[in-house]
Amino acid sequence: MIYLLIDSLLASAIDQGVAQKKLPALQFLIEHGQYYRDMVTSFPTMSVTIDSSLVTGTYPDQHSVPGLAWYDSDAERVINYGTGPMEVIRQGIPAVLEDAVLRLNGEHLNPDVPTIYEDLARRGFTSGTINGLVYRGPVQHTMTIPSWMRMITSWPERIQVKGPDWFSLGGLSNPLNGKIQAPQSIFHRLGLNDTYSVETLKHLIRTEQLPDFLYVYMPSMDKLLHKKGPSVLKGAVEADKKLQAVLEAFGSPEQALQQAVFVISGDSGVSQIMPAQEQPIIQLHKLYEGYNVLHPGQKVTAHTEVVLAVNETMAYVYCLKETLDLRHIAQPLSADDRIDFVAWKEEGWIVAARNGQELRFKTGDAWTDDYEQTWTIEGPLELLDLQPDESRHEIRYGKYPDVLQRIYGSLNSHRGRYLIVGAKPGYELADRSSPTHKGGGGHGSLSLGESLIPLIIAGTDMKPSKLRLVDLKAYIMEVVSSGNFYT
Repeated sequence: MIYLLIDSLLASAIDQGVAQKKLPALQFLIEHGQYYRDMVTSFPTMSVTIDSSLVTGTYPDQHSVPGLAWYDSDAERVINYGTGPMEVIRQGIPAVLEDAVLRLNGEHLNPDVPTIYEDLARRGFTSGTINGLVYRGPVQHTMTIPSWMRMITSWPERIQVKGPDWFSLGGLSNPLNGKIQAPQSIFHRLGLNDTYSVETLKHLIRTEQLPDFLYVYMPSMDKLLHKKGPSVLKGAVEADKKLQAVLEAFGSPEQALQQAVFVISGDSGVSQIMPAQEQPIIQLHKLYEGYNVLHPGQKVTAHTEVVLAVNETMAYVYCLKETLDLRHIAQPLSADDRIDFVAWKEEGWIVAARNGQELRFKTGDAWTDDYEQTWTIEGPLELLDLQPDESRHEIRYGKYPDVLQRIYGSLNSHRGRYLIVGAKPGYELADRSSPTHKGGGGHGSLSLGESLIPLIIAGTDMKPSKLRLVDLKAYIMEVVSSGNFYT
């Protein structure tokens, strides 16, 4: 099985491109397989959290990777895996590199929750990853650290990490160095680009070295959609050309489906951020002007009251003072009409608030949702667009898919006293040095446009039981274990 995750691939782009006959590779796979437009992704809708959910089959309350940025109360510092250049500089380039390259997989990803690579190995199957950001597996590999990075970090030239059988991570771990022509310099994101991913995959196909399961990450489209917004089709067209080359590496698209199962998906949806003249940026630090808010890059002191960790259209707001009530900290946000929701934990409940209204929920048995999860809920259901069937004691989700479990997962993902906040579609959250995308695209929050992603499966007649990204691991394990492929 080959799983290609195309960063920020949208169903709207697929539908438009197929209708215009600009996506022949994706069209072929759709016509010869299964196509779903509405798979629910993880939350926050940010790459590292989504990738962690994919490889573990769990939400953040179990895999423990809360977002692209979050506050570690034990280390008393903000963890940042690379949100934007100014934040990286302020947080410290060595710290960001350490978190993204080593600590994410070596420490932050819950060691008690197995990854798909570890579980496949236990069943006797081989696996691999090309440019996967979350790669923990059972096999030891050597990363080769370039000289410029060693100067910044004081790392040794070689570092041992654990990954799947095949482990390729740009210029840091390239088993095919000298065998393929693929950009992997600092000017090409160290090889974390589509060309590197696809050239490596094509070599494995042609040399018949494919493992039983191979995850391939194609990151390049995300930057374009952040700049231009979700309506742009160019990124999907470029990705399709590379996918066509992958199919041709088998000899032809028809031969490809005789030899492998293909799974293609996006990772998060993308919302259109309003243009600059509409003032779409919500400056969170300005909403907390009466508090001692930690500046990016500064150290926490005994006087620090509030810490912000912004993930584009979603953010964590931490309260470091025990004498301050979370409800009080939430007030400046829940009263702002640009804010979609605020949520926090309170006396065994989760409280979600907006414009003076509050809904409370916790795990229980009063209501059963679309995914057979059970909840006790109090308050106005319309606040989270919950649609009840009182005769069956069932709730259906509207514009916030799987919202109860996704909020629960985020609020139980790591230690500390904090709330989560989401911006309304069209707006984006920011701290003093956060990257912003006025007139472009953003994601992070729970809205429908950011929560639904496309899923294409070709080469097997087995169907996923649930259309959630957290359920894909079990589906992949089932397909690989069964050998139920078309021939």
